[in-house]
Amino acid sequence: MTKKAPRRTAERILEVTLELFNRFGEPNVSTTLISAELGISPGNLYYHYPAKDELINSLFARYERALGELLSASDGVRNVEDAWFFLHSLFERIWEYRFLYRDLNDLLSKNRLLETHFQAVLKNKSRAIRQMLDSMSRHSAVRIDARETEPTATSMVVVLTYWLSFEYVRDPRHALEPDNAQQALLRGASHVLNLLAPYLETSQRQHLMTLTSAYGSPT
Repeated sequence: MTKKAPRRTAERILEVTLELFNRFGEPNVSTTLISAELGISPGNLYYHYPAKDELINSLFARYERALGELLSASDGVRNVEDAWFFLHSLFERIWEYRFLYRDLNDLLSKNRLLETHFQAVLKNKSRAIRQMLDSMSRHSAVRIDARETEPTATSMVVVLTYWLSFEYVRDPRHALEPDNAQQALLRGASHVLNLLAPYLETSQRQHLMTLTSAYGSPT
């Protein structure tokens, strides 16, 4: 039993750190605040995570694993309905670790490991979106010239990556609060999927319009 306690403490530290990073932004959260929120001594925190970067890297590793599992399902996307669910799921994962995207440029400038790994994340997102487009093409949901696949996929990844930053700029006081999560994610999924509108088969385009209107106009 005593061997499991440190692992439980380490997990709890990550959970609370993620909550604080998401709420206040990583630059505004000190290890002193984290230990106070947990009700443990700074020494206990440092025993598990000797530096703040180790907390960040551990949380990013969690995100990277969870994202990888989700991206692997991209070649199973056959139509607009599947794409809507897939993209919304991607945004849910991004929202869960939104501090990474809220403070992305700052984090990358200070953390070399994060810089290199986030480049891999971008490549994996791009690969997954291309696979999604290929699968939708095979199932006759989209008709897109091979020369347009790459720039379209890149545009979709750009919106995926920076959507929460856009939401934050629009409403810095409220955009990243939990109460606004669902609408922010729905708007993001709508905008990404609308990039495919010119290439969708007619009935699929109509279904996209139905989906986006049901969840409100993506403004």
